[in-house]
Amino acid sequence: MSGAPDRKAPAARVGIGGPVGSGKTALVERLIAALTARGVDLAVITNDLVTHEDAERVRRSGLIDPARVAAVEAGACPHTVIREDPTLNIEAADDLERRFPGLDLILIESGGDNLASTFSRDLTDFWMFVIDVAGGDDIPRKRGPGVVRCDLLVVNKADLVPHVGVDLDRMLAEARAVRGGRPVLVTNCRRGEGVDAVADHLEREVLFRS
Repeated sequence: MSGAPDRKAPAARVGIGGPVGSGKTALVERLIAALTARGVDLAVITNDLVTHEDAERVRRSGLIDPARVAAVEAGACPHTVIREDPTLNIEAADDLERRFPGLDLILIESGGDNLASTFSRDLTDFWMFVIDVAGGDDIPRKRGPGVVRCDLLVVNKADLVPHVGVDLDRMLAEARAVRGGRPVLVTNCRRGEGVDAVADHLEREVLFRS
């Protein structure tokens, strides 16, 4: 008697948080392109306060089937629906898995928030926090929970360093110090620089592909 067919493991759920304007949506778009090219079957959830603006941007990008992009309206403080009560995001992720049963990965972009923003482990298996150099090289020294606790810290907009008077080397050293040496990667999502390193990290640490 033959055994039951193998069931595909649930899709990994990866959170992407960070302050307004740090480049979360740009990183999502770059990761869609990079990971899809590697054969990763993925979907996206975006969070906004009272609109679907980020979801519509991703849907219009041409990078992904628009049906694979879900929108959640937080309606209040952005971190409420990713931390205190992530029910809406969990339901959106469950719905995507029902509609696209081959999914490997779901990217969940938080609405823009402050340095205290974190993701519930009930919602995500892994989460990244995005800051940008224009916010100042003192961000790591402020030791916000988002910076300290995330699985991967992404420092974006490296191209702006000459224009904002930031010491990037010091910023990265201080970020690694407050994070106890845990991963910190640098990107310029506008040009796609550093995105492959983020995709490599997700493949290795989340999808367990060498």
